[in-house]
Amino acid sequence: MTMRPEPGQHRVTVTEHLWIPMPDGVRLAARLWLPEGAADDPVPAIVEYIPYRKTDMVRARDERNHPYFAANGYACLRIDMRGSGDSEGRMDDMYSAHELSDIRHAIDWIAARPWCNGRLGMFGTSWGGTASLQANIDAPEALKAIIAVCATHDRYEDDIHHKGGCLLTDTFEWGATLPAILGAPPTTSVGDTWKTMWQERVEALSFPVEAWVREEARGEYWRHGSVIHQADRLRRPVLAVGGWSDRYSNSVMSLVAARPDLVRGVVGPWGHHYPDHGHPGPAMGFQQLALQWWDLWLKGEGRKEYWPSMRAWLREYDPPADVLDERNGRWIETGAPQDHTAPRVWHLAAGGLSDDAAEGDWTVPSDLRIGQALGDTGYFGRFGGLPLDQRDDDALSLCFDSQVLAEDLILYGAGEVQLQVDAPEGTRQLALRLNDVAPDGTSVKVGLCLRNLALDEALDVPAQSLPAKGRAITVPFHTKAYRFRKGHKIRLALSASCWPMIWPSAEAGGLTVTAGQLVLPLFQGEPRPLTQDLPPALDLPEVKNFAVKSAPQIQRFQSVEDGQLLSGWDQPYSEVHYTETGTDFGYETHALHRVDEGVPASAQSRFEHRACYRRPDGLAEMHSVLTARCDAESYVIDGRLTADWKGERLADRHWHVTLPRRHS
Repeated sequence: MTMRPEPGQHRVTVTEHLWIPMPDGVRLAARLWLPEGAADDPVPAIVEYIPYRKTDMVRARDERNHPYFAANGYACLRIDMRGSGDSEGRMDDMYSAHELSDIRHAIDWIAARPWCNGRLGMFGTSWGGTASLQANIDAPEALKAIIAVCATHDRYEDDIHHKGGCLLTDTFEWGATLPAILGAPPTTSVGDTWKTMWQERVEALSFPVEAWVREEARGEYWRHGSVIHQADRLRRPVLAVGGWSDRYSNSVMSLVAARPDLVRGVVGPWGHHYPDHGHPGPAMGFQQLALQWWDLWLKGEGRKEYWPSMRAWLREYDPPADVLDERNGRWIETGAPQDHTAPRVWHLAAGGLSDDAAEGDWTVPSDLRIGQALGDTGYFGRFGGLPLDQRDDDALSLCFDSQVLAEDLILYGAGEVQLQVDAPEGTRQLALRLNDVAPDGTSVKVGLCLRNLALDEALDVPAQSLPAKGRAITVPFHTKAYRFRKGHKIRLALSASCWPMIWPSAEAGGLTVTAGQLVLPLFQGEPRPLTQDLPPALDLPEVKNFAVKSAPQIQRFQSVEDGQLLSGWDQPYSEVHYTETGTDFGYETHALHRVDEGVPASAQSRFEHRACYRRPDGLAEMHSVLTARCDAESYVIDGRLTADWKGERLADRHWHVTLPRRHS
């Protein structure tokens, strides 16, 4: 099929389905966009490698990127990972050994095609960005550059499962959603055996949430695939792109700091999105910026001086709201973060944050209502879910305020809190919020850090050998670029609860702080504006091969009923129609968290996800439900996944696991 070109010079031919063979006989399915003339004059190739179904699930997003790059002279491939979409094989867990080796074989295969000149780039967002970083460890010869958008460099600290050693409830949402994605049917592109392949796939599905909860400490499980532990083995230039409203944003500054020779960073105000659809805005033209990167490293065109180490949206105070269309602030340009900052230290004291060292005996509250105003963690790019006014949570927390600021202060990089604590064995959770307090008392969350006190400083092994009294800990915040305005205050708020974002400790109460300090890296002077403006967002593709049939906004709720805290959200059924394949893809998700006030071991989370694939040959439905609950000793997780074809049950899977709470 030949397409009219997106902005660029070349007409593009699209191959809907092709096979990429693996050494063990498994074939990966790909979609190929090829610029006219590549058969006679080979071109560089650009690869995106994800499990999100090339035929339907993120097809509209694919249409924004690959046709644009192809029209500008690149062969583009969207590959379904092993065990997903139209690819063969099975996927037992994220970032398996097969997943990491498959892409290396695929890169070698692509480099040898007659339409490829042997030079490749790799990009993606979220899982795809992380896969790009992982492929860059001791990179294959043909791989010359990558772009990692909203990617994680640390699977334990900066992914969807844990933060500071504390279990995120988002891991249960992903535990419900991922099996429904991997268990969805291949299309008829694979041939007449698609239905048999589908049934075998569902029957072979694993329940990966079991490992995510069982592996409470960092350990080798989480170190595997975490490139921050192997940054010295990154081989090719990296453009790392993130958004401050996304939990994955920490990777950008961290990678620039670790490898200033290879990594260039861009962080905007948005959440878990490609930046051309960035929200909160302002968005930017991801495709044009990416094309500049590809032209530089894959074609040898362009100028390296246009790539400063960091371009960041310098945030400043916004009145808090669930939804913000645009953030206050401006774009700045800097070298590596550590080259521009000096530490500013405030000590915890009876009167607040002080310049002078002090000691005390401060009890850290464990009220389970603390955390209700924190919003989403920012993983899935859901609409809204930004942090609300923190005043109610602050009133229930242990707070230390600075004096009214006499001048602007710019936080640039990763702050930290150094504490001396007395922590009984059952008290294992500490949450710290860094807030900006306006003159009218409104409190805005700037940063959040968490700590599981049952683990050592590296979050690697249990901390039984460490003292229960007078224990020194350091808790880092994620990197930020934020201006505290003159006339505002800086607030550090401490609690032993952060529900429903993280799973509560088995026991509440008993944690005290006897000394501590807040250390923030402050920018020295005023950051310079951009030397070259970032490109504006384009409305791509110019010709839409899809139509949104329904897109209702997410609905969030909180309540207290009979002494039980209830919260959650509903994403009503959303659906898109793809004209080229005659397929409708739709989904809905419902989340509910509940806990009895004052009883952390009563916590429960329930996620229900349904996805529908209405194809010319019939309707396939995947329905997944996961419930997690606990007592003081164990997690209990129940899962069920059903697959229906034309209203008849094809498969029905059940999982039930009980896991010990060893470190939580």
